[in-house]
Amino acid sequence: MRYFFAAWILLATIFLWPGVSFAAALPEVVGQAAILVDGGTGQVLYEKNARSRMYPASTTKTLTAIIALEKGRLTDIVQVPPEAGAVEGSAIGLKTGEKLTLEDLLYAMMLNSGNDSAVAIAVHIGGSVAGFAALMNKKAAELGAVDSHFRNPNGLPDDNHYTTAGDLALITRCAMQNEAFRKIVCTMTRNIHRDEPEAQTFLLNHNKMLWDYQGAVGVKTGYTTLANQCLIAAARREDRDLIAVVLGSEGANIWSDCAALLDCGFQQFEPVHFIGAGEYVEEVPAKYGEENVVLQTGGAFSYDFPVGRTGEVRREVVLKNPVAAPVEAGEKMGEIIFTAGGNEIGRVDLLAQKSVKRKWYRYSGPWIIGAALLLLLTRICLRRHKRARQRRWQIYYHRKSKWHL
Repeated sequence: MRYFFAAWILLATIFLWPGVSFAAALPEVVGQAAILVDGGTGQVLYEKNARSRMYPASTTKTLTAIIALEKGRLTDIVQVPPEAGAVEGSAIGLKTGEKLTLEDLLYAMMLNSGNDSAVAIAVHIGGSVAGFAALMNKKAAELGAVDSHFRNPNGLPDDNHYTTAGDLALITRCAMQNEAFRKIVCTMTRNIHRDEPEAQTFLLNHNKMLWDYQGAVGVKTGYTTLANQCLIAAARREDRDLIAVVLGSEGANIWSDCAALLDCGFQQFEPVHFIGAGEYVEEVPAKYGEENVVLQTGGAFSYDFPVGRTGEVRREVVLKNPVAAPVEAGEKMGEIIFTAGGNEIGRVDLLAQKSVKRKWYRYSGPWIIGAALLLLLTRICLRRHKRARQRRWQIYYHRKSKWHL
């Protein structure tokens, strides 16, 4: 369910809604690569070269931040290593041996795009820049960002440091589910604590979308000569979260590119809710079960359609074969598959609402049969033993009688 959604949307315009020229409403993006996704479902609404390898510049720090939040504590005291003080590009002037909290370093990295802060975080979490890069690549792979490779925590130029717009969307969607991350990237200004009186303590977020775009909630800017202008922009309106990624744009076009993508998502698409999490679906018999298995949904499912053109959506319940007791509460029993225009648009797991025990005789039956066979065998053996004793006694008695004669 990754990137076929955008193609499906465009094809559905032809097959489900003939005569409608929806493509004319899609935005024109200057950036070389771009993608727009629903932050809640991951559905792709628009893409342009979304799987082309690009230099990400400082949008890399999105991955750095989520790893730091997952593996560290905001209250951790980080001692700045020599590598951080020597880093080039944007920085807050960290000095070797200086101590800051991990929280302050994260704000410095995500607001002021501090390359030195990123290195300090990387060494603290990964032991070295190379060690942290290994963590980055492992996390990216876990998220399905398989067209990426990271060599440093800040996005400084490296031929082997690359990603795609699609992969950055996957990484950002994961990061935005972390409350601390969301708080950091939507902060416009912040003061951090540093012991040096002349040290920079005031941070100003470089992401102009926070000031200029209604509902903007993050995420990260980026620029190098090789990467050109890059931006991950997230916005929330009426309980809808959208994420736009643009790489390789030019000058101020980076802001208009992301604004156009977000506008397209909010104005040209509407979410249709099909089912909620934990909803009752049906009861199905369980082989050997004392009762039926009650099925409920393991998650919610919504889908974004072009405004006013939902089309017909079918759903099919597919159960594992066989459904047999015993069944544990929460055990996956099957899926609901949603399709539109003959194309699958999503799946929802079906879980057992409660445990179902196996019928007692199904458990005890083999034991009863076994016990009965054992008893029968014992009786046969005892009977044979008794007959043998009787024969031996008769032989002995007969011989004894002869002796007396």
